[in-house]
Amino acid sequence: MRASDADRDRVASRLREALAEGRITPEEHAERIDVVYKAKTYAELEPVLSDLPSERPRVDLRKEEERPAPPPPPQSPNLVAIFGGVDRKGRWLVEETTNVTCVFGGATLDFRQAVLSRGQVTVNIICMFGGVDVIVPPGVRVVGSNVAIFGGNDMPEDDNPAPDAPVIRVTGLTLFGGVSVRRKALDGKRRKKRTREPDPLPGTQDSEP
Repeated sequence: MRASDADRDRVASRLREALAEGRITPEEHAERIDVVYKAKTYAELEPVLSDLPSERPRVDLRKEEERPAPPPPPQSPNLVAIFGGVDRKGRWLVEETTNVTCVFGGATLDFRQAVLSRGQVTVNIICMFGGVDVIVPPGVRVVGSNVAIFGGNDMPEDDNPAPDAPVIRVTGLTLFGGVSVRRKALDGKRRKKRTREPDPLPGTQDSEP
């Protein structure tokens, strides 16, 4: 292939670096430069640089410092209640996933003052012959996908949270037990459900005399 002016300039620049590094003598530099600017193809340019390294060798006399090992990934917290009880309330950090295991026991998770580590967290519940009570504040979306066998799941109604509202996802398995998620304000008052007055039955409307 035919060489361009830019190709010849790059080879000439490398020859200047080689001269400055002492790899070639001034006489060799003059001879090679003459060949470079007379070359018309890559085949004529290749011999000029054949005995020169393609890149400058880099020598680092500094001892490489040992890099500290990366920190281990955070483990999901495990709450276990076997023939007893466990709870989380007040101000506590909620990791991406919280595992709850109840066997003939009970657990209470109060999220009203909790700090969520991200916008969506998961509470994975394995409950056998026990019960788990989850309290969430208003404005938090609750998504339940846990399975109950000979047990029950009680999920709160959606209170129309904002599109970017935090999400608590409840997963897991309940066997001969129950999981209750209720919405409650920090002052202890439950969020009232919006009710609609029933339509009057036909014939019961008040009529003017």
